[in-house]
Amino acid sequence: MPMAPDQVRIYEIKRVDVEGAIVIDGFPSVGLVSSIVANYLIDTLEMEQIGIVESPAFPTVSLVRNGIPQHPVRIYAGRPPADRAGRGADKLVAFVSEFHPAPSVIHPLATAILDWVQEQRCSLLVSPEGLVVEASPGASRASHPPRLNEVKVYGVASTRKARELYIEPNMIPFAEGVITGIAGVLLNEGRRRGFDVLTFLAEAQADYPDARAAAKVIETINQILLRTPLDPVPLYAEAERIEQQLLAIQKHAAERGRPDSSAQPSEPMYR
Repeated sequence: MPMAPDQVRIYEIKRVDVEGAIVIDGFPSVGLVSSIVANYLIDTLEMEQIGIVESPAFPTVSLVRNGIPQHPVRIYAGRPPADRAGRGADKLVAFVSEFHPAPSVIHPLATAILDWVQEQRCSLLVSPEGLVVEASPGASRASHPPRLNEVKVYGVASTRKARELYIEPNMIPFAEGVITGIAGVLLNEGRRRGFDVLTFLAEAQADYPDARAAAKVIETINQILLRTPLDPVPLYAEAERIEQQLLAIQKHAAERGRPDSSAQPSEPMYR
């Protein structure tokens, strides 16, 4: 049956038990923070693809990696290795894309994701985001980026329970401001449904992929959400590698242009 222009469907290509999983929203954000975070977890934990998200509003492209065509929006699942005592580790799920969704599909996309997350009985959903911060007079964040320990992370939660458990003891609460896009809809829907949605906002550059901001968010997820923490040593180097990979996709997308302008796909996240 044909899909409506803004309709969204999730297709599972492999059945995996993700009950209790922590879900990561990896759609593009300021500084591509969410994309770097999701790709870091997918690569580091060798997460396997378990599904795709489909919509006529998505770009008509195939992202080919290692000779394998990839759908514009993919779902991965995995977990960190068990600790030395052999105790089980956290289950993780990541939704990831290299493209900004069109404005018309943002709400149905976020709703479909949250529907799936609740149907699978996942425990909570995390939306990493970049937060643009004005540079001080005479300073340039691009030429003098902050050190990792200088990047601040702010947090907001959809429920009071999540706010008291995860945000207030661990980071600066995001008290006033606007969160747009997928993260904003997920927060609103999470509050309406009483489901725990967290948004971690790291100070980030808006003009290019910001590995430092993404690394700080990964560090935050590592510290407060994972029972079997990831090794923090390679964290920043790996975030930088992913940053360079995303920049390469940006360059390629700029050279190739839009494949089908008549279909009005969502804008690529790179210019």
